[in-house]
Amino acid sequence: MHIQGQSRDQATLFPERLDDLIGQDNAVRVIDAFVDTLDLNALGFARMQLQATGRPPYHPGDVLKLYLYGYMHRVRSSRCLERECQKNLEVLWLLNRLAPDHKTIANFRVDNRVALTRVCRAFVQFCRSQALYGGEQIAVDGSKFRADNSRSRVTHKKDLQQRVSGLDRRIGAWLDALEDNEDNDDQGPNGGDTQGALGALRAERETLTERIRAMDDAQVSAQPDTDEQARVMPRGHIGYNVQSTVDGKHRLIVDVDVVQNANDLQQLYRMARRSQRQLQRDRVQVLADAGYSNGQLLKRCQAPYVPVQRATNNQGDGCYFDKSEFTYCGEGDYYECPAGEHLPKKTQSNKQRHWLYTSEACTNCHIKARCTAAKQRWVTRHFEEDVLNEVADRTAANPLMMQRRNGMVENPFGTLKRRMDGGRFLVRGIQKVKAEMALAVTAYNLTRAINIPGTKQLCKALAI
Repeated sequence: MHIQGQSRDQATLFPERLDDLIGQDNAVRVIDAFVDTLDLNALGFARMQLQATGRPPYHPGDVLKLYLYGYMHRVRSSRCLERECQKNLEVLWLLNRLAPDHKTIANFRVDNRVALTRVCRAFVQFCRSQALYGGEQIAVDGSKFRADNSRSRVTHKKDLQQRVSGLDRRIGAWLDALEDNEDNDDQGPNGGDTQGALGALRAERETLTERIRAMDDAQVSAQPDTDEQARVMPRGHIGYNVQSTVDGKHRLIVDVDVVQNANDLQQLYRMARRSQRQLQRDRVQVLADAGYSNGQLLKRCQAPYVPVQRATNNQGDGCYFDKSEFTYCGEGDYYECPAGEHLPKKTQSNKQRHWLYTSEACTNCHIKARCTAAKQRWVTRHFEEDVLNEVADRTAANPLMMQRRNGMVENPFGTLKRRMDGGRFLVRGIQKVKAEMALAVTAYNLTRAINIPGTKQLCKALAI
């Protein structure tokens, strides 16, 4: 006979306590202990102060526990969380059998955007106090997360400009018809209301012009319709750029932020500085990939390890001299070409941040065919060329640093995306997105912290 369960109709004289069904090493005990240590009023959570009249609200700590549990177990939807409150034994224990409705759960995430990011920092500070962060080496990386916006729901500036041109033609047709029919100013070319039609067309044109002007101010050529603060990323993805820093000791995330930039060029120093303040360290070693190769920001960092991106002369099937064949002379500020000619500084590009060197001697050079097909060869030198060379040499001399970077920062992003349905936000607007990302990172750090010292030790430390 197979193992048999108890009958559903069997009554028990001494019902089990709910606490007896939750093991002492269950992760929900850490969530419960952590939230209970927080000063939710100081963190800025809404509805902490009760009103004299009306139905009392749910305590923010209870809904926060629900969200942290949900993000740890890939349950993020407010409706799914509502169902968990009614059937999940761990959630029943965590919330003391409370069952808030999905609207209350959804509003909590929106109403406490700033407070949720502070909770993330609070847990980082707790982990730092428990020596779970090394604080000596951090890896910086960015990853694209999809916004709550379909690819087909995107407005392109060129389409708006075409619509404006079409409206201009229609407005011109009405004005021409009005001139031809001077006896009846209110009668249009098709017998319609001229002034009313012109007013509607001009109002529509003004609306489209405002949208074009807003896109110009934001320096974008396309704007999503559903989440207007999202951006069109490479390969047509609609989303945000999530920046994170990971500590090298236990792969705990130090800091996270969400930006609208499609690339990482402007993020290195900002994220490194934020992490340094979080870890309260005077000096932190920074590792990053080639996407952070920005001479201005590398110059401000403390001995970073970053592969430097260099432009290559790839014309002529690689038969032309590479820039490395040209020797720079710092005293005279010129380059010496393979033919022995001097290329002095001629001009500069502030946009590209480099100087340009060339010489009229290229015209009669006997090896010009191996150098360039243009009238003369131009060699560029970055404004921070010395810094870029220093960082490139340091990184090349320590190849294991890039392998270490991959091991530090790639796994957290993989875990976050797996928990967030492949890396898709449920909310719209950058501030709400930042709050959701803070929830996801707090849940990730909670999981990592539980796996390091264990549930019992972590709860003991939180109780102190």
